[in-house]
Amino acid sequence: MCRILGVSRAQYYRYRYPKPSKRRAEDADLKQRILRIFAEFKQRYGVMKIHHELNLELQPLQRRCSPRRISRLMKELDIHSVTVNKWKAASKTKVEQRLNLLKQDFSTTGLNQKWTADMTYIQTKRNGWCYLSTIMDLHSRRIIGYSFSKKMDTDLVLKTLESAVKNRTITGDLIIHTDLGSQYTSDDYNQRLTELHIRHSYSRKGCPYDNAPMESFHASLKKECVYPVPVFENYETAAAVPFE
Repeated sequence: MCRILGVSRAQYYRYRYPKPSKRRAEDADLKQRILRIFAEFKQRYGVMKIHHELNLELQPLQRRCSPRRISRLMKELDIHSVTVNKWKAASKTKVEQRLNLLKQDFSTTGLNQKWTADMTYIQTKRNGWCYLSTIMDLHSRRIIGYSFSKKMDTDLVLKTLESAVKNRTITGDLIIHTDLGSQYTSDDYNQRLTELHIRHSYSRKGCPYDNAPMESFHASLKKECVYPVPVFENYETAAAVPFE
């Protein structure tokens, strides 16, 4: 047949049994890695977070993968993040403006220079709303203190502060940035900050960008760990989320 058609056997076998291109072979490998990362993080990661994790894996192999390529491969795999955005109500309560020391400057040169704090809500079936209070170090972007409670009071944010202080040694000038919530503007909270020689900075009312790193963390926590669950059974079940 090859003689009649005037082609070599090598040409015939290349046509009959084509080998996948280098690009296609790489795509197949990347798909396996993407599926593993997607499953490992409980289907919560989207393109950009998978991009970060994947490039950490590929770095020792001196390879990289663009977000656009990951997006294409995820579409081919028919997978997408299970996270859901929720509507958030805005408060109309009149509050007194206070000093904003950070002014959206989140840059640092070391640990324990700038901390940021905030609270968020988690609903449960038996115990109603529960409240998570956290403190983040803006240099490491790590949560260095947190507390979970059935009450949104000053005691909750004080426990969070003590948790952070216990985990860190404060030696220099430290600023902690919060919103204008009554817990953070309370005399007890500010007296404790004075005792610890921590300066207090406040966001402007209705300006979440003043506390963007903490707002971003809580948004990720809620979208990845809270919203995919219809409702937590009780306080203990919800408390396991920040611990995880």
